Amino acid sequence: MELTIKNISKEYEGTSVLNNVTFQLKPGVYGLLGANGAGKTTLFRILCGLLKPTKGSVLYNQQEILKQADNYRSILGFLPQDFRYYDEFTGLKFMRYIAALKGLNNNTAKKRCVELLKLVGLEAVKNKKIKEYSGGMKQRLGIAQSMINDPEILILDEPTVGLDPKERVRFRNLISSFSTEKIVILSTHIVSDIEYIADEILVLKRGNLETRGTASELLKEIQGAVWECLVPESSVKRLMQIYTISNQKHTENGMVLRIVNQEMPVENAQPVPPTLEDLYLYYFREDVVEL
Repeated sequence: MELTIKNISKEYEGTSVLNNVTFQLKPGVYGLLGANGAGKTTLFRILCGLLKPTKGSVLYNQQEILKQADNYRSILGFLPQDFRYYDEFTGLKFMRYIAALKGLNNNTAKKRCVELLKLVGLEAVKNKKIKEYSGGMKQRLGIAQSMINDPEILILDEPTVGLDPKERVRFRNLISSFSTEKIVILSTHIVSDIEYIADEILVLKRGNLETRGTASELLKEIQGAVWECLVPESSVKRLMQIYTISNQKHTENGMVLRIVNQEMPVENAQPVPPTLEDLYLYYFREDVVEL
């Protein structure tokens, strides 16, 4: 099983959103990392067959997805970023509705709905109307519906928005257990969402696939570009205008700054091991203001 993205470009009214994006996915969990406006949602809509690329193609097992139509949709699960609900439906009724759209028979649908609502922690409120759900509960319902047909390909656009820390852990465990022999790709600009579950990370910046690799491989790319230094509090504002600072900590002797920069930023700076958060700032430091 493989999903191949081949030379995908997309333009809207002359503005380029994706630029010749090419990669191949086999069973595993993939994290698509990018700032807001990087092109993640556009790429996902193309992968789902909801949007035609300006150039290029998407192939599932060597066949174009647009030619597979219903067959491709039957093995696909998708949670869009702007997922909509029928507020008057209960959680269970909504799940049964999605199951019917996916063509599940009654017995299978009943079993899957109960299983998934339990897995996402909504079993106790399955008979409540969705309009009574919190934002986090609605997001968990969205995750559940994306898995209703036990899809071979699961695409999740910003799936952890609105989830509290406990729910994020539940989500990571759910995806890890689900992903055996399946392709799971999720987008986020929150590094911790993919740090523990992604087999590989793809970095999308302003429509370009900048790099891809395991977390350890990507961290090697910025080895020697992360520093810590002790500076007087009076100099912090000036340094923040010059460098990308990922963390600052007040001490009795001044401020300890963590700086992402190729060159040594100040004389007493010491190189430190990079983290995925540092990696994000390294690639998206110009876009951080937008987040």
